[in-house]
Amino acid sequence: MIKKVSVAILGSTGFVGLELIKILSRHPNVNIVFFGTENNPDTLLKEIDPTIELPNNPSTKLNTNFDTSLAETVFLALPHGVSHKYVKSFYNKLQIIDLSADFRLDNIDTYKINYNETHSVPDLLNAFIYGLPEINKNILNNKNNIAVPGCYPTSVLIPLIPLLKNNIIDSKNIVIDSKSGYSGAGKKFDISNIKNSDDLNFFNYNTNSHRHICEIKQELNKYTKQTEVLFSFNPHVLPNFRGMMSTIYCDLLPDTKIDDVINCFNDMANKNKFIKFIQNDQRADFFSIQNTNNCVLKIFEHYDSSKVIIVSLIDNLIKGAAGQAVQCFNLSKGFDESLALNK
Repeated sequence: MIKKVSVAILGSTGFVGLELIKILSRHPNVNIVFFGTENNPDTLLKEIDPTIELPNNPSTKLNTNFDTSLAETVFLALPHGVSHKYVKSFYNKLQIIDLSADFRLDNIDTYKINYNETHSVPDLLNAFIYGLPEINKNILNNKNNIAVPGCYPTSVLIPLIPLLKNNIIDSKNIVIDSKSGYSGAGKKFDISNIKNSDDLNFFNYNTNSHRHICEIKQELNKYTKQTEVLFSFNPHVLPNFRGMMSTIYCDLLPDTKIDDVINCFNDMANKNKFIKFIQNDQRADFFSIQNTNNCVLKIFEHYDSSKVIIVSLIDNLIKGAAGQAVQCFNLSKGFDESLALNK
């Protein structure tokens, strides 16, 4: 019989934290021992989300009251600029799985510029593994410190890294057009921006200046065999609650064709449980990925045969956050990577 791993969740009342509770509460090898919050202690979880049904009807406690001796793993579902302060206290005391941006970047100056924050433990940036299992599954086993990728980067890196690694697409002139449900903006997002009594709204924001650009660029440049990767990035907010679609326009390299992309994606889907590559007339849409840890891929021919159009879909709260964190946790503990995750 496998001994259950005791885990704590700090930031358990946000959208991502609540997803972590739902996933980990059905995990056969996990016992959640602490539900942390920055500002709302002594609140029953069922009052925050009536769909959560746990034994003993637990309530929240302040994150600052967490005792590291209580757990073997802590999930930090906290904003950037907050996580690193806890990591400073927790490092080397238990496994840390951080869902913020505080340990995704390799360079401290890049972090400071993009997040306008000082970092309390910059020397620990290189102590964290970038947790994108479809790309680095083999190095996650037994790893204690994992930085979970951002949602936009996840939807972009999963299709693009294999294509760059296999020298199928040109590293220049990549166009990324992404659309996310508003849950990606967190609970503080003003819903009146996308809904009113008359209609729904939709808008782009931070075109070519979004904070996730540096993360996408960092990871793509690790795998290209060409010169520096150049791309434009145009994110949008939808009136949907959850879901993310990145439509990516690429130039094929000379002597490569769309069949090379198909073969690459087929190989990736065969090797990864959560990659679904659609090659028929089935529609790739938000309903196909919501509440799952899947990444759904579909490609379209361009009128110019030297180009390809890629559609990549994920649930921003699951594969883009909580689900991917649990997938990394499973791999780090030697469990089946799909344990407790919906496919």
